[in-house]
Amino acid sequence: MAKRDYYEVLGVSKGASADEIKKAYRSKAKALHPDRNADNPNAEAEFKEANEAYEILKDAEKKAAYDRFGHAAFEGGMGGRGGGGQYGSGDFASAFSDVFDDLFGDFMGGRGGGRQRASRGSDLRYNLRVTLEEAYQGLNKTIRVPTSVGCDTCSGTGSEAGAEPTTCPTCGGMGKVRAQQGFFTVERTCPTCSGMGQIIKNPCKTCGGAGRVEKDRSLSVNIPAGVETGTRIRLAGEGEAGLRGGPTGDLYIFIEVEEHPLFQRDGHHLYCRVPVSVATAALGGDIEVPTIEGGRSRVKVPAGSQAGKQMRLRSKGMPMLRGGAPGDMYIELAVETPVNLTARQKELLREFEELSKTDTNPESSSFFSAVKHFWDSMKG
Repeated sequence: MAKRDYYEVLGVSKGASADEIKKAYRSKAKALHPDRNADNPNAEAEFKEANEAYEILKDAEKKAAYDRFGHAAFEGGMGGRGGGGQYGSGDFASAFSDVFDDLFGDFMGGRGGGRQRASRGSDLRYNLRVTLEEAYQGLNKTIRVPTSVGCDTCSGTGSEAGAEPTTCPTCGGMGKVRAQQGFFTVERTCPTCSGMGQIIKNPCKTCGGAGRVEKDRSLSVNIPAGVETGTRIRLAGEGEAGLRGGPTGDLYIFIEVEEHPLFQRDGHHLYCRVPVSVATAALGGDIEVPTIEGGRSRVKVPAGSQAGKQMRLRSKGMPMLRGGAPGDMYIELAVETPVNLTARQKELLREFEELSKTDTNPESSSFFSAVKHFWDSMKG
């Protein structure tokens, strides 16, 4: 029986593009697959026929030969290699893999080794510690980053004397090799070129064919005011150089703000715990407190202040990283109990205690009143 025209088999015109041919084959392969047509005795034969047609028409050289000589161009086994495999020619898995790549290649990173020949350099991370004062003011800091840079000897090509890399003979430049296992075709990274798709016969003596060398770089980094621990700064193109002239990765600087002996930070607010004497807390008075910019502020302590009382200094906190009003500074009073008293001081305190009344210590009176009520209720 004479073979049908391959264009007729796939249902496309002779002038169809490669994408149109692939789309038509994909539709046929799905519709005619024997697993879907157990009740159709002709499905397997039609499936083989569609596979054979696609094997010829997907290849530009075979397609040109077919357009000129028809089926006669492949007589003697030059075309579709019938036989082998459960459902048709031994090349079915290869053909169907092409369709699979077309469907999922974008999600899985694509097929061709050609896009991997000049691979992008890795991103780098640099941890930078700054003081709270530096985070308040912002600064320009020079850092040294160990990284890979393009090789000057070979201009990043990896080849000695500017020679161009050659196509890998194992994978034909694809960067991957295929091995058929029964019905399936498995793709693996080419062992000869390590997925690059190219090999270098005369590698550069400086970089060993990598196109890059290890080197410390000095970079000037602008740290904006208001940064806090966890802030990330991206320097585009300052990472590791790509292999064989590939694009450079990025450098990410992660900020860590050191703890401060006087101030505690909460977002853009600052807290400062200031000790005051019992007399100052009881009688009231003025105290001086430090501020983060290196200045000082005078704060009035109200008479009768208790330990833990907070007072706010507006706009004395940290600046906002992306603009806006700065935070506030909160003063927390720590009423200090005197120690190492002289005999006279002890005498005065005992006299003060004797003169104290209920309204002198309202919190104590309220507490012990509640205690008495608790004990009385327990007895009842």
